[in-house]
Amino acid sequence: MIDHIGLPVSDYRKSKAFYTHVLTPLGYGLVMEVTPEMTGGSDSHAGFGLQSRPQFWIGSGDALRGRLHVCFAANTRAQVDAFHVAALAAGATDNGAPGLRPLYHANYYGAFVIDPDGHNIEAVCHSPE
Repeated sequence: MIDHIGLPVSDYRKSKAFYTHVLTPLGYGLVMEVTPEMTGGSDSHAGFGLQSRPQFWIGSGDALRGRLHVCFAANTRAQVDAFHVAALAAGATDNGAPGLRPLYHANYYGAFVIDPDGHNIEAVCHSPE
């Protein structure tokens, strides 16, 4: 249903480095950057995804108030584990160690962290192994 999503961040460089580090274990990377010079504006934007298709965007500007939840798909439980390790190494706060969450469904294996702007970021694998 959703093609892509974007959110403003309070420190663009810090968040770009954070998401570059955290999304790498899931196989996602920085695929596009839009500079103020390209748009004639004052904001910078970084798009993360697979190959040349950005699906998760961050941009400079006023950070959102409140807590947003974003969940990234993982192909394996090992990727969820690696996401969690990478996020903590990048300065995230633990918000739920990797593990099964059977209240969602029997194979729901997820991990949760809080990003630099206080958002709840998750990686999930739905496969049974």
